[in-house]
Amino acid sequence: MDELTAAGILDPQLRASYAECKRLNSLHGKTYYLATLLLPKSKRPHVHALYGFARFADEIVDDLASTLSIAEKEAVLATWSRKLIQDLENGESNDDIGRALVNTVNQFKIPIHYFEAFLKSMAMDLTKTSYETFAELQEYVYGSAAVIGLEMLPILGGAEKAAYEAAEQLGTAFQLANFIRDVGEDLERGRIYLPLQELQQFGVDTSMLEKRILTPEIKSALQFQIARVRQLQRAAMPGIELLDRSSRPCIRAASELYCGIVDEVEKIDYQIFTKRAKTSTFRRISVALPAWLQAINARR
Repeated sequence: MDELTAAGILDPQLRASYAECKRLNSLHGKTYYLATLLLPKSKRPHVHALYGFARFADEIVDDLASTLSIAEKEAVLATWSRKLIQDLENGESNDDIGRALVNTVNQFKIPIHYFEAFLKSMAMDLTKTSYETFAELQEYVYGSAAVIGLEMLPILGGAEKAAYEAAEQLGTAFQLANFIRDVGEDLERGRIYLPLQELQQFGVDTSMLEKRILTPEIKSALQFQIARVRQLQRAAMPGIELLDRSSRPCIRAASELYCGIVDEVEKIDYQIFTKRAKTSTFRRISVALPAWLQAINARR
């Protein structure tokens, strides 16, 4: 039985919408997509729907090939966002991505304010280029990453307060790991996501980063941020055990692979300006294989 049928999704238009979300996931979120394969078939389409929504909004903001000005992108994002929120409130959509998202939100009663927070953070990316403090950055990260975990909880099966706290912590850890890896790429987009005050504690300023040369000061600042990722990951681990048994292998694997980005940064000796830290195929397999066996056992 295919995933959509297993999830009870039979309407042709709805199936096409979920298929598009899955395509976006498999194309742009390979690690995330790999982790979803550890879920029961009936859960996977709904996770794809959440990813498809997030990816489509992100594409509007970060499409470097676009000829649109910032103001034009703001208008496009605002129009799409307004329509999608209206669709979520009305419980139906004709949007290629929106159909699947609305169906998932309706089925699992996911709060709409999570999606409003995400879209707010996407809009911030168009005009805000840096963050002074970690507290200021957290507002952005809550919408861009933490709410993704919160949206997934009803699908994964975790209703306890500690599970929600863990979802926020893990989502934040994933995002911070990406920020550490992508310092160079973000500079190309005119953005610095590492809090400026924390960089200054290690003698790092904007001009030093823009030279794109690794210095002892930058290395120390990265080590500080990496320690935060690992602390958040550790804090989230007990919450994973509060999920449905069939969902735990997926989230354990996602945690290992996403937070593992910082291990790869260390392996390239923090050379983030000249190399891209990548999770090796060997590590993906070494994480995925035992997780797959755990997933099979959980379904029994």
